[in-house]
Amino acid sequence: MQFLLNLFYGDKIKKEFKKQLSNVLGFTPGELNLYRTALSHRSVREGADENNERLEFLGDAVLSSIVAHYLFRKYPYRGEGFLTEMRSKMVNRQQLNDIGIKMGLKKITIYNKHDSSLKISQIFGNTLEALIGAVYLDKGYAKTQHWVEKNIISTHLFMDDLEGIEINIKNKLYGWANKNGKLLEFDTLEEKFENGRRLFTIGATVDGELVAEGKGYNKKDASQVAAQLAVDKLGL
Repeated sequence: MQFLLNLFYGDKIKKEFKKQLSNVLGFTPGELNLYRTALSHRSVREGADENNERLEFLGDAVLSSIVAHYLFRKYPYRGEGFLTEMRSKMVNRQQLNDIGIKMGLKKITIYNKHDSSLKISQIFGNTLEALIGAVYLDKGYAKTQHWVEKNIISTHLFMDDLEGIEINIKNKLYGWANKNGKLLEFDTLEEKFENGRRLFTIGATVDGELVAEGKGYNKKDASQVAAQLAVDKLGL
């Protein structure tokens, strides 16, 4: 009897997960376990074959390739420098995190909700990359390219607006600080290893007061996240 109950509830949970995932993806997924791994953060599953870090690594590369191809087609007369800058604007950590949340990943990502540090990290952007990796393995490159261009680029990235954005937010923040006689500093608050990768936490301080902090797998990304959050908080 207990076996039948477990089987019933197991199938029910599986169907509910597939329904939620299909709503986010816009198509019916094939290998559910692959997507479950893509949605599993290291804070709840430490094994390299259980959490989404390997898929994030793959998805990052696939996304970069798709975005590069998209920009190459869209701007046939623009140079390498412009294309590189536009790609950086499209795939930066904060941007992907915001898109991941808008797509509904916050509701279906499996992570330690009691860890307050995760609330200010970029885990939903990382999960989005892992999801792209899962789509690639499940459906192949061509279908992944179509899905990314339709559901991420066309839906969430407005190219005309991105062209006008200053990519180096730190420079904008330094300019504001110099103009207003403020002392702006970026300090490393924490440095630790997560599954073989170094994770940095950088804090943006104004006149010695911590305004914002960002996380990233290198100091440049972490400080850019901290700068963007500081700009938002200061209303610049």
